[in-house]
Formats: sequence, structure tokens, C-alpha cells
Amino acid sequence: MSEKKVDRRSFLKKSLATSGAAIGLSLEDKALLAQGESKPKFKAKGNQKLPTGTIGKVKISRIIGGGNLVAGYGHSRDLIYVSPLLKHYFTFDKILETLEISEENGINTVVLNNLKSDNLAIEVLKAHWKNDGKMQWLAQCNPDLNDHTTNIKQAVDVGAVGAFIQGGVADNMIRLGHVDVVKEIVAFTKDLGVIAGVGGHSLRTTMTCEKENVDADFYMKTFHSTKYWSARRPDQEKDVIDNYAADNYWDKYPQKTMDFMKTVKRPWIAYKVLAAGALHPKDGFKFAFEGGADFCCVGMFDFQVVQDVEIANKILASKPKRQRPWLA
Repeated sequence: MSEKKVDRRSFLKKSLATSGAAIGLSLEDKALLAQGESKPKFKAKGNQKLPTGTIGKVKISRIIGGGNLVAGYGHSRDLIYVSPLLKHYFTFDKILETLEISEENGINTVVLNNLKSDNLAIEVLKAHWKNDGKMQWLAQCNPDLNDHTTNIKQAVDVGAVGAFIQGGVADNMIRLGHVDVVKEIVAFTKDLGVIAGVGGHSLRTTMTCEKENVDADFYMKTFHSTKYWSARRPDQEKDVIDNYAADNYWDKYPQKTMDFMKTVKRPWIAYKVLAAGALHPKDGFKFAFEGGADFCCVGMFDFQVVQDVEIANKILASKPKRQRPWLA
């Protein structure tokens, strides 16, 4: 910051101390003063616990911390400022704080990206573990057709308890007919001694993996109701469901997912359960757990964690009427 701004801030503070009021300050002056104010650290209330399930030998909380927000990936429809805003909010220290609050409130596992171009997630996790944190890392990986292994091995070498193919990557591999590659990646991950999964936005991905016996330890599959304004946008699902006419396709899709997942005998981690913030957690969590999901992966701001865990605990304690048995 320039000396001019520092001097001006000092002048403003002295002036306010004398006058005792901020009347007449411009918006720029108010913003400059705000930069100099120290903000108290957010403190989570109490300690909560969450029920857990088990995938392989890994015990996982029913609510898993999502990584899109901390990575700056805001599914904000046509609002172009959201992703840059998230990147400014989730600094290294803020991500670390969010992990701490999550762990204090019963969340023992987090999904974070392991990107070849950005090692922020790894550096934050190392700092968390150095501070005696116990958060488990389920690594969202981005292998490609030319390199199936490097991205996954890096995550496991750092300490990931499991890894899965990112949903868009897996969808694309299946769409292009590379189920053999998906199978190889799952087998390689298992050989490293950790749990292996396949993500997917498209139900075709999960269907194909089951049909071709990919043998994943778990699936990451999007799941939420259609009760929000953009639910009828085609996105990546426009061609994946057979036997549904265009006019009823979107209304039928959640039920189609439920029906198929009832036939799957592997743990299911549901994600995008709040439809990028369009659904309230009490509705999104209830829909996902009653629909058969064994876990919900949820992106949360630090100030949302406590309430979200409280809501999840109430829903789980009520023994939701599920569409499939608990498989983890």
C-alpha cells in the first residue's frame, strides 16, 4: 500500500477520534478505514459429533467437507463475479480455519482437488496436520488419457486416504468409450492401498461402471431435487437417460437416479446436494439421505459449518425413510 494511503488512513483515524463520528466520509474513506481494522477470528461454538460410515477400512463422517468453494469454483450460473470472490475469501488461513472448525464439529473427511497446476490444497493440509489436525483427505483427482497415475500417486504420497476420478473427467472418459481407462485408474488406486472411487455428473457414468465391473470402492454422484430455477437446464445430462421424453426428462431424473442406485451395492457419496446453494440444507440433506445416499459432500463457508452439522444430525437422528439400505 502506498505511503499516501497510510498517511491518509492515519489522518482519518485521528480526525474521527477527535470528532467521534464518521459523518461525511466518502465510500472510499470508509473502505480505507475498514482495511486497517483488525477483525476477530470466527470461533465455532462447542464440539459436535456426526454419525459415520465405513468405506473399505476408512471411517468417514456422514457429512464430508466439499472442496469447490475453497478452490474458487462457484457454480453460480450466470453470475461471473462469484468465483473470483471465493478465491479472495478463501485465503490460505481461511481454508485452514475452515478445516479446524469442520473437525471441531464432527466432520472428519474433506474432498479437495489435487490439481497439477495448483498445490494449495496440499500445502493447507500439510499445515493442518502439522497443527495436530486429523482431517482425512479424499482426493479429487484429474487423471487424463495420457497420464493415468501421476495425479493420484501424488495425493496418496502426501497422505490421502482415498482418491476418485473427478466427475467431469470420468463423464468424458465414459462418453468417449474409455471405460477400460477408468478401470485401470481404479485398480491402480487400490494397489496404492487406499480406497478408490469414480465421480460423475452423468448417471450414464455410474451405470457403465457397474455394467463393466469397474469395481470401484465407492461412487461420487450428483443428487438433488429439481426445486430450483435452473433445474431444467440440460448441462451434461441431456443425452444420458433412455426412455424419457424431453418434456418429462428433468422431473423424472432424480427418481431415475434413486431407482438405479437402489441396485448398486457400493457406498454412494452424493454431491451437489444443495444445488449450489439453491436448496436449504434441511431440504437437501433430507432428500439425499432419504434417496439412498450414504454420505453428503457439501461445500461450506466457515460460518455455515455449525448449523449444517446440527441440521444433518437432526435428520440422521430421525432415521430417514430411505430408498436403499445403508451401504457404509
